[in-house]
Amino acid sequence: MSKRNSQEAKRAARERLRLEREKQAKKERTRRQLLVGLSVVAVLAVVAGIGIFVAKLNDQDSSGDDMAVTTGGAKAEKTIDVYEDLRCPACASFEQAMGEPLQKGAEQGKYKLRIHLGAIIDGNMGGSGSQNAARALGAAKAVSTKAFADYKAQLYSAKWHPDERGPDKFADNNYLLKVSDTVPELKDNKAFEKAVKGKKYTKWAKDMIASFNGSEIQSTPTIKIDGEQVQPQDVPGKLKDLGVDLKSGKDEKK
Repeated sequence: MSKRNSQEAKRAARERLRLEREKQAKKERTRRQLLVGLSVVAVLAVVAGIGIFVAKLNDQDSSGDDMAVTTGGAKAEKTIDVYEDLRCPACASFEQAMGEPLQKGAEQGKYKLRIHLGAIIDGNMGGSGSQNAARALGAAKAVSTKAFADYKAQLYSAKWHPDERGPDKFADNNYLLKVSDTVPELKDNKAFEKAVKGKKYTKWAKDMIASFNGSEIQSTPTIKIDGEQVQPQDVPGKLKDLGVDLKSGKDEKK
């Protein structure tokens, strides 16, 4: 082999070696980029999973099989669940008689009070007041739990609760806003007013009602203490057994 041919062969070999090294380096870069990409995806998935888990722990208003609003006693061992329809006259009577001591007992930590809202009357008698009022309560809950509880009390009050046989007043946003003016946190609250008029919490109300329907409650009000149904007329005695003063909500036992 001539010297020239030998040099050409060596150059060709070096070129092949260079190309092979570049090829391997490119593969390595691609592999590292893929690993980094997969790692980022994995981290994002974990973060998203944690976020969803925390949201479910902290937000009982999220859609789910057992959606409710806890208005007091979140850390209490005992639980009282109240299933209501905002257009229901029996619910209004129950709330006017027992709403205040129920709420105060929860605030004292005697029990966890959970409110479930349905729309039985909307389905049976037509109209949309049950869902619409629930939606307004969702907007109040976004202001504070106290605003939710106070607004609910006003919606059920003798002054503001409509006769279910008459006009469906709760379907009227202006009427709901008129009632909300009696709640200090909601009066002149532009964000709340915008949420009610803009129907921002429609999905929240629908999810709440779907959860209510999933519980297979047939009539309202339905009250359960630690999962056991209690007749409305028996609630005063049950609260008294739990140490709640029915007149003022103060402890009977110091």
